[in-house]
Amino acid sequence: MPTPYGSRGGMAFGAEELRVLRRALALALHPTPTPASADDVQDCLRLVDSLDEATRESARLRAFLLADLGRYRAALPGTAAGYLTLLEEALGAGYRPHPDDLAALRALRGNPTAAALLRHCRRTHLLALPGGRAAADDPAKKKDPAQKPATPAPAPSRPAPSPRPARPVPTPGEVFPRRKPTPPPPNEHLAAG
Repeated sequence: MPTPYGSRGGMAFGAEELRVLRRALALALHPTPTPASADDVQDCLRLVDSLDEATRESARLRAFLLADLGRYRAALPGTAAGYLTLLEEALGAGYRPHPDDLAALRALRGNPTAAALLRHCRRTHLLALPGGRAAADDPAKKKDPAQKPATPAPAPSRPAPSPRPARPVPTPGEVFPRRKPTPPPPNEHLAAG
């Protein structure tokens, strides 16, 4: 089965999966008058199922990362080191920081890592505000006073709530079990002499 690789949606394939994928691409790019064999079709269907499962697992891992990030943020400042590590990983995966994240980084900016992450967030996530200078300069947006105001667009319908995932997001305690404490080193008495 292909496995999620990293947090950006990459997949790692085994040798057998690559063979099936290569055959499926060859069939798609160079169709033949004879249909594909039943074995080829079954292999492709199994690969599709495996890809779907790996995609779901990747989404589950991302949800776990974001939930873990929220738990660490809620426990600040005691979890600053872990929070900053998780936030850095989430930002690398394309996560857009929430206002709570930015407030936490501002509170922790005495920490060099937090200050660097705050600069990174400010630099890469600057968003234009609606009604700003560009909107005032846009001639297409200027209204002719003789025209009647446009009727407001109907409100978009609410999307149906997504079904619950088949597996719940695990807690950190389930994923990372407690480690046994290391025994203290034996006391060594040195004789003075």
